[in-house]
Amino acid sequence: MHPYQPMGQDDIAAFERDGYVLRRAVFSVDETATINDTIRNDPTIRAVTYGRADSSGASTELALWYTLGDDVFGAVAQSPRVAGGVETLLGGPVNFYHSKLTLKRPRVGGAWEWHQDYGYWYEHGYLFPHMASVFIAIDPSTRENGCLQVLRGSHRLGRLDHGAVGGQTGADRERVDQAMKTLEHVQIEMASGDALFFHSNLLHASGRNDSDMHRNVLLTCYSRTDNPPYKSGPSINHMPIGTRSDEDLTRYQGRPIDRTAHRFNVPLAA
Repeated sequence: MHPYQPMGQDDIAAFERDGYVLRRAVFSVDETATINDTIRNDPTIRAVTYGRADSSGASTELALWYTLGDDVFGAVAQSPRVAGGVETLLGGPVNFYHSKLTLKRPRVGGAWEWHQDYGYWYEHGYLFPHMASVFIAIDPSTRENGCLQVLRGSHRLGRLDHGAVGGQTGADRERVDQAMKTLEHVQIEMASGDALFFHSNLLHASGRNDSDMHRNVLLTCYSRTDNPPYKSGPSINHMPIGTRSDEDLTRYQGRPIDRTAHRFNVPLAA
């Protein structure tokens, strides 16, 4: 079993103040290698991956699904290290919304524009922003290969208007520019296996990959159980999370993704 320190009061206070909590070494080197092997070699993942252009026309690859399968991604999404941490930070049980991969290839991977996840999840019928994402670095995530950037405390701005920016959905740039004058702009550099837990109203972005390294990231997204969507549709989900022990993810090494068991759907930014 991987050693894991549950979230505590200091983490809750940081989440409320800053809008995010960074936890180091949530997954082991061998576990992240297992995840990365699936990302790079599984034929289903290759088949459902597509590109999204940033404002300069450069593309980041994305795969997204709304189901929990008996595979390494389902195990991550239901892990006490991930879902349990979100429950502590959001103050109650959570349901699974979706998971996604964002893949930036060396030298060509594009940026993600500034946005809030709730900026468009709101449109899907989630009444409250009692929602969070967990950004898991599968490869090292550095300034050179386009690590996540955040505006510390920007979740307290509330939801901003969002619109099309290139092939993505971005926050009102005037508001973002004003927020940058007040709030700290933080580059979140992460080692493989680190995880960033962040509020759905936190403004975040990422730069281009100008390095010779891949930047593969797995994100899992949740809504508090008492915050079900009042709409229905292909991009809307509120799936109960199963009870899982803190298992060693290397047991999934070589296990293929069952495409028929997953609902891969329309793209969302990350």
